[in-house]
Amino acid sequence: MTSRQQGLRYLLVGLWNTVFGYGLFALLLATLGDRVHYLVLLVAATVIAILNAFAFYRAFVFRASGQVLLDLARFSAVYLVALVVNIAALALLVEMAGLPILIAQASVVAATAAASFFAHRSFSFRRVSHKHATAADRERAAPGAPLR
Repeated sequence: MTSRQQGLRYLLVGLWNTVFGYGLFALLLATLGDRVHYLVLLVAATVIAILNAFAFYRAFVFRASGQVLLDLARFSAVYLVALVVNIAALALLVEMAGLPILIAQASVVAATAAASFFAHRSFSFRRVSHKHATAADRERAAPGAPLR
């Protein structure tokens, strides 16, 4: 798959996941927002959106095989960094700038989407070729999973 095709697939899946995650956050905010702090709802929506995104990015964008748990750990690490940035930026935009929560969240999502592509491509679903694999790379690979 060319990098252009991969980029297009990433955009499609990213669009879906953005709509899914943002929609889930908006739904949680509408139904629980008067009882649960918006940042707690953001964390809950993000955890669910991460699992949704992982399945689609893994199968459709990066077409990765083997190493499911390692990929999920790496993928989650990328999203953990994005979540920390999201929490800080959302709180700043809502509490300091006075923006409505959903408008502030839309701004944060737009700002972090592009950076995550490069992180996922170079970290979450990275594979090492056999001729460049180190002993540690071979140990981390799932038994029988090809290093490519």
